[in-house]
Amino acid sequence: MRIVVQEQPFDLGAEASAFASGRSDMGAVVTFTGIVRDLAQGDLDVMEIEHYPGMTEAALTDIANQAQGRWDLGDVLIIHRYGRMAPGDLIMMVATASPHRKDAFEAAEFLMDYLKSRAPFWKKEHTRGGASWVAAKDEDEEALDRW
Repeated sequence: MRIVVQEQPFDLGAEASAFASGRSDMGAVVTFTGIVRDLAQGDLDVMEIEHYPGMTEAALTDIANQAQGRWDLGDVLIIHRYGRMAPGDLIMMVATASPHRKDAFEAAEFLMDYLKSRAPFWKKEHTRGGASWVAAKDEDEEALDRW
């Protein structure tokens, strides 16, 4: 298991390749990457993400351990960025490895749902009109109900 919270960009191809490399005991690797999406009005200048060091890594480690306890996983990777990012920048990556694709897909979805609604990150959108904190969305909370 590898949990990384960092400010600098990451290389998606290199991370996915390194995660999948040498997995002769695993039949499936699932990856998901979150990208900063522009607002419907097209006026997002920067997305700013804040977190509490130490607390964030502990929370992500806890949820990764839960995933490993619920599904047959050989490995888990979570990379999440903080700081200022522009539309199109990579925010996060989740990867799961399992002997079987069903476990890899379900565990990845579980981790993504958790990251979206429960991980201790706070997002602020900076637009030409000013800055505002991003509120939690009901559909993100409802996604956790299936787990």
